[in-house]
Amino acid sequence: GERLSGLFSTAVWIFVAVALVILVLAETVGLWFLNARMTIPPDRLAAANWVFHLSVLGFMLSLLSVPYNASIVSHERMDAFAYIGVLETLLRLSIVLFVAYGAVTADRLIVYAVLQLAVSLLLQAIYWGYCRRRFAECRVRFRFDPLLWRQMSAFAGWNFIGSSSAILRDAGGNVVLNLFCGPVLNAARGISGQVNNAVTGFVNNFTIASNPQITKSYASGDYGYMMSLIYRTSRFSVYVLLFLSLPILFNTGFILSVWLETVPAHTVSFVRLTLVFSICESLSAPLVTAMLATGRIRNYQLVVGGLQMLNLPLAYVLFRFGAVPECILLVAIFLSLVCLFARLVMLRGMIGLSARDFVRRVVGRVLLVSLAALVMPLCSRFFLPAAAWPRFFTSAAVCLLSAGGVAYFIGCTSSERMFIRRQARTVVQKVCRI
Repeated sequence: GERLSGLFSTAVWIFVAVALVILVLAETVGLWFLNARMTIPPDRLAAANWVFHLSVLGFMLSLLSVPYNASIVSHERMDAFAYIGVLETLLRLSIVLFVAYGAVTADRLIVYAVLQLAVSLLLQAIYWGYCRRRFAECRVRFRFDPLLWRQMSAFAGWNFIGSSSAILRDAGGNVVLNLFCGPVLNAARGISGQVNNAVTGFVNNFTIASNPQITKSYASGDYGYMMSLIYRTSRFSVYVLLFLSLPILFNTGFILSVWLETVPAHTVSFVRLTLVFSICESLSAPLVTAMLATGRIRNYQLVVGGLQMLNLPLAYVLFRFGAVPECILLVAIFLSLVCLFARLVMLRGMIGLSARDFVRRVVGRVLLVSLAALVMPLCSRFFLPAAAWPRFFTSAAVCLLSAGGVAYFIGCTSSERMFIRRQARTVVQKVCRI
């Protein structure tokens, strides 16, 4: 209990230090770059500065929520995690609807940023209150344990390489797009990100639920169970993403035309490529959890984090040679696959993971399911109704049936199909009782 309390307090203070460093860098170098180098219409520069400051504060709050979030996950209180996630989704949806349709007299972009920060503050307060009430260790104290600080700071420092490489890929990619293509392409990238966040939110909750089990099985030495968890989580993450993404991939233009009055150029291709990128990344999520469970992350982060950092320079060079805007995502997809195989090679020495076995049982099965799921939607395009809405609903239904059916009959083992049927019967019985 006492050691756990010390670990939590140390983690909180480390994240406070990281947040302060980010604040200083953002409000100096970042602010200069925003005003001196970014392509922003002069009449929107003031609003851009407001959004920048508020976004920095929001990012700091998200950092400070990490130890509390981790405590909820480690105690496997997934119901609380789910409730908070649903609340966050509803609040952020309400913000979008209010800004879009409410009687807003101030600058809508600034109002949007202020409300997003308010939601971040509320969520941080909920995390703080819930953890203090439920978990005895979640009371922050300042006790300086040099050994603990050194160990945790080293872990956080090496892990920061991987985290910063992802930030450079996403935020840096937006900067490169702005420099070479202008703010219109940033809007297209932002829209694709919103669509992707809506889809991947379901998968992230599924992955988070499996993380404690992977970590516990490693700690207890049950490597056989850990490997089965890694394989199953990777496969099912892709199946869920494919099920949710396929209707969007086949109807991207129509969905965007309904959602937006004016669809920025390249938005359709950006949405599709972003979803493909997320599917590729979902394969690696359990591998990252297994790597973190070992605690030996220095070499891993140097190799994989270094590969991820190539996103920015490669995209910049391609843009200098006149590449299309989509290259920013094509590079990310290519490096995501390279990082996947780098993880497999490194985890062979770290946890005894067989790269050949993973490719055969996970990658091969996922490729087969993905290709088979495309057959029915592609063939049905010749027989879809001509009217827009009937065409959309028919296409979406075909995509869902195809992805769900192929994942169930081809992607799952007999024991997994039996488990799905048992869970489905349980859900039906609960609904009938209501």
